[in-house]
Amino acid sequence: MRLHADELKRQHKSAILLWMGGGPATIDLWDLKPGQPTGGPFKPIATSGDMQISECLPILAKQMHHLSIVRSMSTREADHDRGRYYMHTGFVPNPSVEHPSYGSVISHELMADRNDLEIPPFISIGGASEGPGFLGMAWAPFSVSSNGRIDNLDMRLNDSRLTQRMRTLDLIEKGFAGQNRGPAATDHMKVLKKTFDLMTSQQMEAFEVDQEPEAMKQLYGDSDFGRGCLMARRLVEVGVPFVEVNLGGWDNHQGIHNILRNDRLPVMDKAMGALVQDLDQRGLLESTAIVWMGEFGRTPTINGNAGRDHYARAWSVVVGGGSIRGGLAVGATDEEGRKVITEPYSAEDLMATVCKSLGINMETTYQSKSGRPMQIANGGKIIEELLS
Repeated sequence: MRLHADELKRQHKSAILLWMGGGPATIDLWDLKPGQPTGGPFKPIATSGDMQISECLPILAKQMHHLSIVRSMSTREADHDRGRYYMHTGFVPNPSVEHPSYGSVISHELMADRNDLEIPPFISIGGASEGPGFLGMAWAPFSVSSNGRIDNLDMRLNDSRLTQRMRTLDLIEKGFAGQNRGPAATDHMKVLKKTFDLMTSQQMEAFEVDQEPEAMKQLYGDSDFGRGCLMARRLVEVGVPFVEVNLGGWDNHQGIHNILRNDRLPVMDKAMGALVQDLDQRGLLESTAIVWMGEFGRTPTINGNAGRDHYARAWSVVVGGGSIRGGLAVGATDEEGRKVITEPYSAEDLMATVCKSLGINMETTYQSKSGRPMQIANGGKIIEELLS
């Protein structure tokens, strides 16, 4: 659902996380090492920013003045599940506490001025995200497929039957919560109300990417990720604070360069390039932070199966939009990409920088269920070069 120009002037801030599940080989995308034994077959090409990137990303090359690469990520979790959790929360997994993810924190902090938002503030497209942790179920990700389908939500009921059923369920929920059942019952009531609002709201049209002109759909590409990125733009347009779009398939332990050249990179390049261009042309990029990342990078050494293995010691992420400066390559790795040779940055630092770019107060402290204080982004340091 497209907003009028005067409505766009409200400039609600939002974030879009492009999650590359599996651990992409950033040495083949954003930090190439041509001529080195670790370099792989791809050549670097010039961009509209002050850096070179892979020849397999020609569309994004034209948008890099809007985006910056952090080439000095150095993290400590090279296991998929642990790395996913760490990059989503800024905390290493801890059996005694569940930490809130990017989407939960950012939507929680940006919702204060969005009383007109009737659909969930944290939406994950094409796959699950990490959860709300101790912030509670009201800030959990709402998962949809890239075609806008919402699992377990029956939209076929007519208005009167739907209203009757929801009123009955509301009475049951209130009675249950009124018996001092604790925060879980209250949170469930909030989720129920949001579900009802969702099912009856005109803002539901934001999920319907088929409403877009054919030329716009072609710009993003005929792929699940392309449709997901287009949906993300539509959701940001109606005021959703946080959207995550998933593109998996990066755990390439064998035959990596054929997979990247013929499959993953063309899909990513077209959809992500279109998203940046579209947000910019609609005047939304200055209020929308974009984060591209996976759980770690992949080894500089190419293994015996023509693949790359897990590697968290030195890798890259891409950010842009909002108040984040574009066109920069921040940090550096050595000539073979084996280690960071400038100041290293962590998941905490990246999350702190993104939150700061959205105007979130970094002194904000939450309390876990056990009463332990938890600072946003685990007290990470701001990557100063990125903030204008």
